[in-house]
Amino acid sequence: MSRLLIPALVLAVFATGAQAQDGRYGPPGPGPDDNTHYGWADVLRVDPVYGVARVETPRQECYDQPVVRQESSGNSTAGTILGAVVGGVLGNTVGKGDGRKAATVAGAVAGGAVGNSISHRGDRTYEGTETRCRDVSTVSEQRRIAGYDVEYRYRGEVYVSRLNYDPGERLRVRVSVSPAD
Repeated sequence: MSRLLIPALVLAVFATGAQAQDGRYGPPGPGPDDNTHYGWADVLRVDPVYGVARVETPRQECYDQPVVRQESSGNSTAGTILGAVVGGVLGNTVGKGDGRKAATVAGAVAGGAVGNSISHRGDRTYEGTETRCRDVSTVSEQRRIAGYDVEYRYRGEVYVSRLNYDPGERLRVRVSVSPAD
């Protein structure tokens, strides 16, 4: 006989714990004051209530922008110096005395100008596009369920309440009775 008593006792403890954890429906018997009790109502109609929510979505917007690039083919300083040296050597071969010095200086100046000009002839200009991006936000409105208008019948009377969930076919109700002074 004690073999049957222990499993029955364990089952009773688990059943009581499961019932106590279901707080959504409230206590099964009378409420804190003896004028409140719970019952079940038949759901007659459930209508979803919609609301509009604004949603901001960040995204990147990219576009191609025209650009002009200039590429130098050589070092203009090196071309100027090389041209001045060559011009100075050539100028030094002309004339004698002070004329030779003047020709050397004039040759160096002219050679520097020619060397600078030659070094810039290899410069190239390119036209193309470059992709640029920026962060933008798109705001959209989305329709969402905000709640449910529920029509239900309890003991012959019809009631309407807005709930944040769809109750299904039956709805647990709390009934409170007080004197109508």
